[in-house]
Amino acid sequence: MHDAPLIGPYNPDDVLAWEDNGPRTARQFISDVTPLADSLPDRPAVLNLLSSRYEFLVGFAAAMLRGQVTLLPQSRAPQTLRRIAGDYRESYCLTNQDDPVEGIESVVLQRPGSLAGWPTRIPHVPLNQVAAIAFTSGSTGQPMPNQKTWGALTAVARATGARLQLTAGDHAAVVATVPHQHMFGLEASVMLPIMHGLVMHAGRPLFPADIRDALADVAGKRILVTTPLHLRACVTEGLRVPPVGLILSATAPLSRSLAQEAERHFQTAVHEIYGFAEAGSVAERRTVEGDQWRPLDGVRLAQDRAVWTVQADYLPVPVRVPDRITVDAEGQFVVHGREADQINIAGHRVSLGDLNQKLLEIEGVQDGVFFLPEEGADLVTRLIACVVAPGKTVEEIQQALRRRIDPVFLPRPLLLVPQLPRNGTGKLPREALLLFAKQCARGLPNET
Repeated sequence: MHDAPLIGPYNPDDVLAWEDNGPRTARQFISDVTPLADSLPDRPAVLNLLSSRYEFLVGFAAAMLRGQVTLLPQSRAPQTLRRIAGDYRESYCLTNQDDPVEGIESVVLQRPGSLAGWPTRIPHVPLNQVAAIAFTSGSTGQPMPNQKTWGALTAVARATGARLQLTAGDHAAVVATVPHQHMFGLEASVMLPIMHGLVMHAGRPLFPADIRDALADVAGKRILVTTPLHLRACVTEGLRVPPVGLILSATAPLSRSLAQEAERHFQTAVHEIYGFAEAGSVAERRTVEGDQWRPLDGVRLAQDRAVWTVQADYLPVPVRVPDRITVDAEGQFVVHGREADQINIAGHRVSLGDLNQKLLEIEGVQDGVFFLPEEGADLVTRLIACVVAPGKTVEEIQQALRRRIDPVFLPRPLLLVPQLPRNGTGKLPREALLLFAKQCARGLPNET
């Protein structure tokens, strides 16, 4: 097979997406994509900034039919968009009517009002065509571009769906809190539903009440694609939600205790995806069952000396695993944290990820992060912790930490803050964290 269709097993009148004003069928999707593909400017790359998940998919599909690469920025900040546009000088933005980007040529999405006939053959895209370029989140340094072929995107979607036992006959609907321009968002909230004939909710609910309302919009088996940050908010607020058939979480480690709380709250199984921008989704686990990850079908782990790599037929070269992992004889593995996450203070070693997990286990802590300033930075040289814990005092949190971690890692200072500068996927980009820490240490207002 040298190509694959734009969408999976849909009949013409099957619902493909649910928008604010109602359903969009597979026939309507093809009717929206074809004229847009004909009208796009003749350029090699596009920044698809469309806010609706369905409209993003229409633009994404139309760009592929024109042989254009979709650029997936790690942030909607204007300076980030202008930097990417500067690196890809012949690119343009595809935007909504009221959302132009100053300094970048923008094309406004126009949707036709008429329906086209159902084609005798759904448009296909070559498997080796580069469909998207995803940028790393910037949580460990400068964002880097990663090319994604149509073959890679479809293979990951099919393998994830097979692992979760999804079929078109489920009539399932995917509701997602993650942005569709993010790698996990593209894979799990766009590619996963369209490759398996599911319904894609077009919105992006952020707060617990929004998530409840979005789940109520759709019928049948509901799949919630989300992050630990959103799960914690839902559990903390305790809102009643419609029945959920499955939860899929990624973008940050999910503690077993939070997974257990989420399973009780939503009355369903919580699964996690392990992956990174360079390779995409790699493995899956049900968090409450243990620490081991099972690679998706078609994914292999190989070791070259002390380095582990991910290999798959759709990856042009092996991709280095950025975390320290232990792999068993069956190919399952345990993650011990990022290499760059390891710190050494007074001869004691620990990962910042482990410290963060212990901080989040403290009752009353809604969010928090340990942070070690860079050498030579204009800050204190000990660990800092910024904590969101309404009603808690610094002394109470420090006392709880003393029972959980080595005293040498106790943060000085520990700062109580109203919120952390997380991006749309719940990550803390290093640049934003550096600025935030400087503001906190200087006692300036926090611009979050």
